[in-house]
Amino acid sequence: MAAPAATVSAPSRCLSSANPRSAAQLNPTSLAFAAPSAGHRRGGDRCLGVRAKVASGVQSASVVGDEAQRPWKLSDARLVLEDGSVWRAKSFGASGTQVAEVVFNTSLTGYQEILTDPSYAGQFVLMTNPHIGNTGVNPDDEESNQCFLGGLIIRNLSICTSNWRCKETLEEYLIKRNIMGIYDVDTRAITRRLREDGSLIGVLSTDESRTDAELLEMAKKWKIVGVDLISGVTCDAPYEWSDKTDSEWEFKKDQSSETFHVVAYDFGIKHNIMRRLTSYGCKITVVPANWPASKVLNLKPDGVLFSNGPGDPAAVPYAVKTVQEIVGKIPVFGICMGHQLIGQALGGKTFKMKFGHHGGNHPVCDLRSGRVDISSQNHNYAVDPESLPEGAQVTHINLNDNSCAGLQYPKMKLMSLQYHPESSPGPHDSDTAFGEFIELMKTNRS
Repeated sequence: MAAPAATVSAPSRCLSSANPRSAAQLNPTSLAFAAPSAGHRRGGDRCLGVRAKVASGVQSASVVGDEAQRPWKLSDARLVLEDGSVWRAKSFGASGTQVAEVVFNTSLTGYQEILTDPSYAGQFVLMTNPHIGNTGVNPDDEESNQCFLGGLIIRNLSICTSNWRCKETLEEYLIKRNIMGIYDVDTRAITRRLREDGSLIGVLSTDESRTDAELLEMAKKWKIVGVDLISGVTCDAPYEWSDKTDSEWEFKKDQSSETFHVVAYDFGIKHNIMRRLTSYGCKITVVPANWPASKVLNLKPDGVLFSNGPGDPAAVPYAVKTVQEIVGKIPVFGICMGHQLIGQALGGKTFKMKFGHHGGNHPVCDLRSGRVDISSQNHNYAVDPESLPEGAQVTHINLNDNSCAGLQYPKMKLMSLQYHPESSPGPHDSDTAFGEFIELMKTNRS
Protein backbone atom coordinates (compact mmCIF):
# COMPACT_ATOMS: atom_id res chain seq x y z
CA MET A 1 0.00 0.00 0.00
CA ALA A 2 1.31 3.40 -1.01
CA ALA A 3 2.37 5.80 1.70
CA PRO A 4 0.01 8.72 2.31
CA ALA A 5 0.94 12.07 0.79
CA ALA A 6 2.89 14.41 3.05
CA THR A 7 0.71 16.97 4.74
CA VAL A 8 3.50 19.43 5.54
CA SER A 9 5.66 20.75 2.70
CA ALA A 10 9.03 22.44 3.05
CA PRO A 11 9.07 26.19 2.52
CA SER A 12 9.87 27.30 -1.01
CA ARG A 13 13.43 28.48 -1.71
CA CYS A 14 12.47 30.38 -4.83
CA LEU A 15 9.88 32.88 -5.97
CA SER A 16 6.73 31.31 -7.31
CA SER A 17 4.72 32.67 -10.22
CA ALA A 18 1.70 30.99 -8.67
CA ASN A 19 1.66 33.74 -6.06
CA PRO A 20 2.10 36.94 -8.08
CA ARG A 21 1.14 39.33 -5.32
CA SER A 22 3.75 38.12 -2.84
CA ALA A 23 6.43 37.93 -5.56
CA ALA A 24 5.76 41.47 -6.75
CA GLN A 25 5.91 42.88 -3.24
CA LEU A 26 9.32 41.42 -2.39
CA ASN A 27 12.22 43.81 -1.86
CA PRO A 28 14.15 43.81 -5.17
CA THR A 29 17.56 44.25 -3.57
CA SER A 30 17.68 41.60 -0.86
CA LEU A 31 15.82 38.51 0.17
CA ALA A 32 16.00 36.34 3.27
CA PHE A 33 14.79 32.75 3.26
CA ALA A 34 13.86 31.86 6.81
CA ALA A 35 14.55 28.47 8.31
CA PRO A 36 11.42 26.34 8.84
CA SER A 37 9.95 25.81 12.27
CA ALA A 38 11.00 22.76 14.24
CA GLY A 39 9.87 19.48 12.76
CA HIS A 40 9.35 20.77 9.21
CA ARG A 41 11.66 18.63 7.07
CA ARG A 42 11.47 16.78 3.78
CA GLY A 43 13.50 13.67 2.99
CA GLY A 44 15.33 13.99 6.28
CA ASP A 45 17.31 17.05 5.11
CA ARG A 46 17.62 20.15 7.24
CA CYS A 47 16.56 23.47 5.72
CA LEU A 48 18.90 26.28 6.73
CA GLY A 49 18.29 30.01 6.45
CA VAL A 50 20.06 31.63 3.49
CA ARG A 51 20.59 35.29 2.69
CA ALA A 52 20.77 36.11 -0.96
CA LYS A 53 20.61 39.02 -3.37
CA VAL A 54 17.86 39.03 -5.99
CA ALA A 55 18.85 39.63 -9.60
CA SER A 56 16.66 42.53 -10.61
CA GLY A 57 16.23 41.61 -14.29
CA VAL A 58 14.44 38.37 -13.47
CA GLN A 59 12.30 39.99 -10.82
CA SER A 60 11.06 42.91 -12.94
CA ALA A 61 7.31 42.93 -13.47
CA SER A 62 5.71 43.35 -16.89
CA VAL A 63 2.61 45.36 -17.77
CA VAL A 64 0.44 43.77 -20.44
CA GLY A 65 -2.15 45.37 -22.72
CA ASP A 66 -4.98 45.25 -20.20
CA GLU A 67 -2.74 47.08 -17.69
CA ALA A 68 -2.60 44.03 -15.44
CA GLN A 69 0.79 43.57 -13.84
CA ARG A 70 2.61 40.25 -14.10
CA PRO A 71 5.36 39.23 -11.67
CA TRP A 72 7.82 38.13 -14.38
CA LYS A 73 8.93 40.05 -17.42
CA LEU A 74 7.80 38.92 -20.86
CA SER A 75 9.97 38.29 -23.90
CA ASP A 76 11.34 41.63 -25.06
CA ALA A 77 14.38 40.66 -27.13
CA ARG A 78 15.24 38.73 -30.26
CA LEU A 79 18.23 36.82 -31.55
CA VAL A 80 18.06 36.67 -35.35
CA LEU A 81 20.60 34.34 -37.00
CA GLU A 82 21.84 34.61 -40.56
CA ASP A 83 20.12 31.31 -41.42
CA GLY A 84 16.78 33.10 -40.94
CA SER A 85 15.84 31.64 -37.56
CA VAL A 86 14.38 34.03 -34.96
CA TRP A 87 14.68 33.30 -31.23
CA ARG A 88 12.50 35.23 -28.78
CA ALA A 89 14.04 35.87 -25.37
CA LYS A 90 14.09 38.12 -22.33
CA SER A 91 16.72 40.80 -21.99
CA PHE A 92 19.06 41.70 -19.15
CA GLY A 93 22.00 44.05 -19.09
CA ALA A 94 22.14 46.75 -21.76
CA SER A 95 19.47 47.46 -24.38
CA GLY A 96 19.85 48.16 -28.08
CA THR A 97 20.87 46.28 -31.22
CA GLN A 98 24.18 44.49 -31.67
CA VAL A 99 25.61 42.20 -34.37
CA ALA A 100 28.31 39.55 -33.81
CA GLU A 101 29.31 35.95 -34.45
CA VAL A 102 27.53 33.42 -32.20
CA VAL A 103 29.72 30.78 -30.52
CA PHE A 104 28.97 28.36 -27.69
CA ASN A 105 31.10 27.79 -24.59
CA THR A 106 30.91 24.52 -22.64
CA SER A 107 32.51 25.75 -19.40
CA LEU A 108 30.54 24.95 -16.25
CA THR A 109 31.97 27.90 -14.31
CA GLY A 110 33.85 31.12 -14.93
CA TYR A 111 31.37 33.30 -16.80
CA GLN A 112 33.06 36.43 -15.48
CA GLU A 113 36.44 35.39 -16.85
CA ILE A 114 34.73 34.64 -20.18
CA LEU A 115 33.06 38.06 -20.22
CA THR A 116 36.41 39.80 -19.77
CA ASP A 117 38.47 37.63 -22.14
CA PRO A 118 39.47 39.94 -25.03
CA SER A 119 39.56 36.94 -27.38
CA TYR A 120 35.73 37.10 -27.50
CA ALA A 121 35.70 40.48 -29.24
CA GLY A 122 33.17 40.43 -32.07
CA GLN A 123 31.28 37.45 -30.67
CA PHE A 124 28.11 36.58 -28.77
CA VAL A 125 28.91 33.86 -26.24
CA LEU A 126 26.24 31.24 -25.63
CA MET A 127 26.75 29.30 -22.39
CA THR A 128 25.73 25.64 -22.67
CA ASN A 129 25.59 25.37 -18.88
CA PRO A 130 21.93 26.32 -18.28
CA HIS A 131 22.17 28.12 -14.93
CA ILE A 132 24.21 31.36 -14.97
CA GLY A 133 24.57 34.22 -12.49
CA ASN A 134 24.22 32.35 -9.19
CA THR A 135 27.69 33.37 -7.93
CA GLY A 136 27.36 37.00 -8.99
CA VAL A 137 30.42 39.06 -9.91
CA ASN A 138 33.54 40.11 -7.98
CA PRO A 139 36.52 42.37 -8.81
CA ASP A 140 39.13 39.59 -8.49
CA ASP A 141 38.10 37.43 -11.44
CA GLU A 142 38.61 39.97 -14.23
CA GLU A 143 40.81 38.84 -17.14
CA SER A 144 41.09 42.36 -18.57
CA ASN A 145 39.97 45.88 -17.71
CA GLN A 146 36.73 45.71 -19.70
CA CYS A 147 34.30 43.41 -21.52
CA PHE A 148 34.99 43.01 -25.23
CA LEU A 149 32.36 40.46 -26.27
CA GLY A 150 29.19 41.52 -28.08
CA GLY A 151 26.70 39.88 -25.74
CA LEU A 152 25.82 36.93 -23.49
CA ILE A 153 23.21 34.26 -24.30
CA ILE A 154 22.01 31.97 -21.49
CA ARG A 155 19.16 29.63 -20.64
CA ASN A 156 18.38 30.54 -17.03
CA LEU A 157 19.38 33.73 -15.23
CA SER A 158 19.65 33.08 -11.52
CA ILE A 159 17.05 35.00 -9.50
CA CYS A 160 19.54 35.46 -6.67
CA THR A 161 23.26 35.35 -5.98
CA SER A 162 24.95 33.54 -3.13
CA ASN A 163 28.74 33.63 -2.91
CA TRP A 164 31.12 34.98 -0.29
CA ARG A 165 33.03 37.03 -2.89
CA CYS A 166 29.98 38.46 -4.69
CA LYS A 167 29.86 42.27 -4.96
CA GLU A 168 27.10 42.74 -7.54
CA THR A 169 24.71 40.76 -9.71
CA LEU A 170 25.51 39.72 -13.25
CA GLU A 171 22.87 42.10 -14.63
CA GLU A 172 24.24 45.07 -12.68
CA TYR A 173 27.68 44.24 -14.00
CA LEU A 174 26.52 44.08 -17.65
CA ILE A 175 24.54 47.32 -17.39
CA LYS A 176 27.61 49.20 -16.12
CA ARG A 177 29.66 47.86 -19.03
CA ASN A 178 26.96 48.34 -21.67
CA ILE A 179 26.86 44.63 -22.58
CA MET A 180 23.66 43.01 -23.83
CA GLY A 181 22.36 39.73 -22.46
CA ILE A 182 19.35 37.48 -23.13
CA TYR A 183 17.87 34.55 -21.22
CA ASP A 184 14.89 32.19 -21.40
CA VAL A 185 16.00 31.06 -24.85
CA ASP A 186 16.58 27.45 -25.97
CA THR A 187 20.38 27.40 -25.80
CA ARG A 188 20.47 23.66 -26.39
CA ALA A 189 18.68 23.99 -29.73
CA ILE A 190 20.92 26.89 -30.80
CA THR A 191 24.04 24.92 -29.84
CA ARG A 192 22.92 21.95 -31.95
CA ARG A 193 22.35 24.31 -34.87
CA LEU A 194 25.85 25.78 -34.48
CA ARG A 195 27.40 22.30 -34.31
CA GLU A 196 25.57 21.21 -37.45
CA ASP A 197 25.84 24.40 -39.53
CA GLY A 198 28.92 26.06 -38.01
CA SER A 199 29.27 29.44 -36.32
CA LEU A 200 26.60 31.89 -37.45
CA ILE A 201 26.37 35.67 -37.49
CA GLY A 202 23.51 36.92 -35.33
CA VAL A 203 21.80 40.12 -34.27
CA LEU A 204 20.63 40.77 -30.72
CA SER A 205 17.98 43.45 -30.41
CA THR A 206 15.54 44.87 -27.87
CA ASP A 207 14.29 47.40 -30.44
CA GLU A 208 10.72 46.42 -31.34
CA SER A 209 10.64 49.00 -34.14
CA ARG A 210 13.01 46.86 -36.21
CA THR A 211 11.45 44.02 -38.19
CA ASP A 212 12.86 40.50 -38.28
CA ALA A 213 13.69 41.04 -41.95
CA GLU A 214 15.74 44.14 -41.14
CA LEU A 215 17.69 42.31 -38.46
CA LEU A 216 18.27 39.35 -40.78
CA GLU A 217 19.66 41.69 -43.42
CA MET A 218 22.09 43.11 -40.82
CA ALA A 219 23.27 39.59 -39.98
CA LYS A 220 23.81 38.66 -43.61
CA LYS A 221 25.84 41.80 -44.38
CA TRP A 222 28.14 41.66 -41.36
CA LYS A 223 31.49 39.88 -41.72
CA ILE A 224 34.12 38.78 -39.21
CA VAL A 225 36.55 36.85 -41.44
CA GLY A 226 39.44 39.05 -42.53
CA VAL A 227 38.74 41.74 -39.92
CA ASP A 228 41.54 43.01 -37.65
CA LEU A 229 40.07 42.69 -34.16
CA ILE A 230 43.40 42.83 -32.34
CA SER A 231 43.81 46.57 -32.85
CA GLY A 232 40.63 47.14 -30.83
CA VAL A 233 41.77 45.20 -27.75
CA THR A 234 45.54 45.82 -27.48
CA CYS A 235 47.06 48.32 -25.04
CA ASP A 236 47.97 51.86 -26.14
CA ALA A 237 51.51 51.96 -24.72
CA PRO A 238 54.06 49.67 -23.02
CA TYR A 239 53.72 48.97 -19.31
CA GLU A 240 55.25 46.75 -16.63
CA TRP A 241 53.36 43.88 -14.97
CA SER A 242 54.38 42.53 -11.54
CA ASP A 243 51.31 40.89 -9.98
CA LYS A 244 51.60 37.20 -9.10
CA THR A 245 48.87 34.67 -8.55
CA ASP A 246 47.38 35.39 -5.10
CA SER A 247 48.81 33.11 -2.41
CA GLU A 248 45.37 31.69 -1.59
CA TRP A 249 45.03 30.43 -5.20
CA GLU A 250 48.66 29.43 -5.80
CA PHE A 251 49.05 25.68 -6.32
CA LYS A 252 52.71 25.64 -7.44
CA LYS A 253 54.87 25.59 -4.33
CA ASP A 254 58.40 25.34 -5.80
CA GLN A 255 58.95 28.91 -6.96
CA SER A 256 61.89 29.67 -9.27
CA SER A 257 64.87 31.47 -7.73
CA GLU A 258 65.91 32.91 -11.11
CA THR A 259 64.38 35.99 -12.71
CA PHE A 260 63.66 36.26 -16.43
CA HIS A 261 62.70 39.33 -18.40
CA VAL A 262 59.83 38.53 -20.77
CA VAL A 263 58.33 40.94 -23.30
CA ALA A 264 54.66 40.11 -23.85
CA TYR A 265 52.92 41.22 -27.05
CA ASP A 266 49.39 42.22 -26.15
CA PHE A 267 47.10 40.82 -28.84
CA GLY A 268 44.37 40.63 -26.18
CA ILE A 269 46.36 39.23 -23.28
CA LYS A 270 44.63 37.82 -20.19
CA HIS A 271 45.70 38.89 -16.72
CA ASN A 272 46.18 35.35 -15.48
CA ILE A 273 48.69 34.54 -18.21
CA MET A 274 50.85 37.33 -16.82
CA ARG A 275 50.19 36.29 -13.22
CA ARG A 276 51.34 32.74 -13.96
CA LEU A 277 54.52 33.93 -15.69
CA THR A 278 55.28 36.26 -12.79
CA SER A 279 54.71 33.41 -10.34
CA TYR A 280 57.30 31.41 -12.30
CA GLY A 281 59.87 34.17 -11.78
CA CYS A 282 59.35 36.46 -14.76
CA LYS A 283 59.52 40.24 -14.94
CA ILE A 284 57.08 41.25 -17.67
CA THR A 285 57.05 44.20 -20.04
CA VAL A 286 53.81 44.38 -22.03
CA VAL A 287 53.87 46.06 -25.45
CA PRO A 288 51.13 46.92 -27.98
CA ALA A 289 50.39 44.61 -30.90
CA ASN A 290 52.06 46.94 -33.40
CA TRP A 291 55.24 47.52 -31.37
CA PRO A 292 58.33 47.20 -33.61
CA ALA A 293 60.37 44.02 -33.22
CA SER A 294 63.58 46.08 -33.23
CA LYS A 295 62.53 47.93 -30.07
CA VAL A 296 61.75 44.64 -28.34
CA LEU A 297 65.11 43.13 -29.29
CA ASN A 298 66.87 46.28 -28.03
CA LEU A 299 65.49 45.50 -24.56
CA LYS A 300 67.49 42.23 -24.67
CA PRO A 301 64.76 40.16 -23.02
CA ASP A 302 65.22 36.50 -22.06
CA GLY A 303 62.08 35.61 -24.01
CA VAL A 304 59.02 36.90 -25.82
CA LEU A 305 55.40 35.89 -25.31
CA PHE A 306 52.91 36.21 -28.17
CA SER A 307 49.56 36.30 -26.40
CA ASN A 308 46.04 35.18 -27.09
CA GLY A 309 43.71 37.47 -29.02
CA PRO A 310 40.52 37.66 -31.09
CA GLY A 311 39.72 37.04 -34.72
CA ASP A 312 41.46 35.93 -37.87
CA PRO A 313 45.28 35.67 -37.78
CA ALA A 314 45.37 36.23 -41.55
CA ALA A 315 43.85 39.70 -40.97
CA VAL A 316 46.91 40.98 -39.06
CA PRO A 317 49.92 40.69 -41.40
CA TYR A 318 51.78 43.29 -39.32
CA ALA A 319 51.72 40.88 -36.37
CA VAL A 320 52.95 37.99 -38.54
CA LYS A 321 55.85 40.17 -39.73
CA THR A 322 56.76 41.01 -36.13
CA VAL A 323 56.83 37.32 -35.20
CA GLN A 324 59.05 36.56 -38.21
CA GLU A 325 61.55 39.22 -37.13
CA ILE A 326 61.83 37.80 -33.59
CA VAL A 327 61.60 34.01 -34.05
CA GLY A 328 65.01 32.33 -34.01
CA LYS A 329 66.76 35.17 -32.18
CA ILE A 330 65.43 34.56 -28.64
CA PRO A 331 63.08 32.01 -27.05
CA VAL A 332 59.40 32.61 -27.81
CA PHE A 333 56.13 31.20 -26.46
CA GLY A 334 52.87 31.57 -28.36
CA ILE A 335 49.43 31.08 -26.81
CA CYS A 336 46.22 30.78 -28.86
CA MET A 337 46.44 33.68 -31.37
CA GLY A 338 50.19 33.72 -30.72
CA HIS A 339 50.33 30.04 -31.72
CA GLN A 340 48.51 30.80 -34.99
CA LEU A 341 50.76 33.77 -35.76
CA ILE A 342 53.83 31.59 -35.22
CA GLY A 343 52.36 29.03 -37.62
CA GLN A 344 51.94 31.69 -40.28
CA ALA A 345 55.36 33.21 -39.57
CA LEU A 346 56.94 29.82 -40.25
CA GLY A 347 55.23 29.72 -43.65
CA GLY A 348 52.24 27.64 -42.58
CA LYS A 349 48.55 28.27 -43.15
CA THR A 350 45.62 28.78 -40.80
CA PHE A 351 41.97 28.01 -41.45
CA LYS A 352 38.61 28.81 -39.89
CA MET A 353 37.08 25.92 -37.98
CA LYS A 354 33.44 24.91 -38.27
CA PHE A 355 32.46 26.11 -34.80
CA GLY A 356 35.77 26.40 -33.00
CA HIS A 357 36.78 25.29 -29.52
CA HIS A 358 35.33 27.22 -26.59
CA GLY A 359 35.25 25.73 -23.11
CA GLY A 360 37.16 24.34 -20.15
CA ASN A 361 36.86 20.61 -20.88
CA HIS A 362 38.84 19.88 -24.07
CA PRO A 363 41.14 16.82 -23.92
CA VAL A 364 44.62 17.43 -25.36
CA CYS A 365 47.33 14.82 -25.85
CA ASP A 366 51.02 15.66 -25.52
CA LEU A 367 52.47 13.48 -28.30
CA ARG A 368 55.93 13.57 -26.71
CA SER A 369 54.85 11.77 -23.54
CA GLY A 370 51.35 10.47 -24.18
CA ARG A 371 50.05 12.57 -21.29
CA VAL A 372 46.46 13.82 -21.65
CA ASP A 373 45.45 17.18 -20.18
CA ILE A 374 41.96 18.62 -19.87
CA SER A 375 42.40 22.10 -21.26
CA SER A 376 40.69 25.48 -21.50
CA GLN A 377 40.26 26.65 -25.11
CA ASN A 378 38.86 29.62 -27.00
CA HIS A 379 39.58 29.89 -30.72
CA ASN A 380 37.84 29.71 -34.10
CA TYR A 381 41.00 29.25 -36.18
CA ALA A 382 43.66 26.54 -36.28
CA VAL A 383 47.07 25.86 -37.84
CA ASP A 384 47.22 23.38 -40.72
CA PRO A 385 50.10 21.06 -39.69
CA GLU A 386 50.57 19.82 -43.26
CA SER A 387 51.57 23.33 -44.32
CA LEU A 388 54.40 23.69 -41.80
CA PRO A 389 58.06 23.49 -42.86
CA GLU A 390 60.42 20.66 -42.01
CA GLY A 391 61.71 21.06 -38.46
CA ALA A 392 58.44 22.36 -37.02
CA GLN A 393 57.00 19.62 -34.83
CA VAL A 394 53.39 19.13 -33.71
CA THR A 395 53.62 18.45 -29.97
CA HIS A 396 49.93 18.40 -28.99
CA ILE A 397 46.64 17.45 -30.62
CA ASN A 398 43.05 18.05 -29.58
CA LEU A 399 41.56 14.60 -29.00
CA ASN A 400 38.07 15.73 -30.04
CA ASP A 401 39.06 16.38 -33.67
CA ASN A 402 42.84 15.73 -33.89
CA SER A 403 43.52 19.39 -34.75
CA CYS A 404 46.95 20.88 -34.04
CA ALA A 405 47.12 22.07 -30.41
CA GLY A 406 50.82 22.70 -29.94
CA LEU A 407 54.13 23.25 -31.78
CA GLN A 408 57.84 23.34 -31.11
CA TYR A 409 60.83 24.13 -33.28
CA PRO A 410 64.01 23.56 -31.25
CA LYS A 411 66.29 25.16 -33.84
CA MET A 412 64.17 28.34 -33.76
CA LYS A 413 63.84 28.32 -29.92
CA LEU A 414 60.05 28.36 -30.02
CA MET A 415 57.08 26.63 -28.44
CA SER A 416 53.37 27.32 -28.75
CA LEU A 417 49.99 26.08 -27.58
CA GLN A 418 46.60 26.56 -29.21
CA TYR A 419 44.89 26.50 -25.82
CA HIS A 420 45.19 28.39 -22.52
CA PRO A 421 47.67 26.93 -20.01
CA GLU A 422 46.65 29.54 -17.40
CA SER A 423 43.12 28.08 -17.58
CA SER A 424 40.95 30.89 -16.29
CA PRO A 425 38.43 29.39 -16.13
CA GLY A 426 39.37 25.74 -16.35
CA PRO A 427 41.56 22.97 -14.89
CA HIS A 428 45.24 23.53 -14.14
CA ASP A 429 46.59 20.46 -15.97
CA SER A 430 48.59 22.50 -18.49
CA ASP A 431 50.26 24.95 -16.10
CA THR A 432 53.52 23.05 -16.61
CA ALA A 433 53.80 24.74 -20.03
CA PHE A 434 55.03 27.88 -18.26
CA GLY A 435 57.75 25.77 -16.68
CA GLU A 436 58.76 24.56 -20.15
CA PHE A 437 59.12 28.16 -21.29
CA ILE A 438 61.32 28.87 -18.26
CA GLU A 439 63.54 25.90 -19.17
CA LEU A 440 63.74 27.14 -22.76
CA MET A 441 65.01 30.53 -21.53
CA LYS A 442 67.42 28.87 -19.07
CA THR A 443 68.94 26.76 -21.85
CA ASN A 444 69.36 29.80 -24.05
CA ARG A 445 71.19 31.62 -21.22
CA SER A 446 73.79 28.88 -20.78
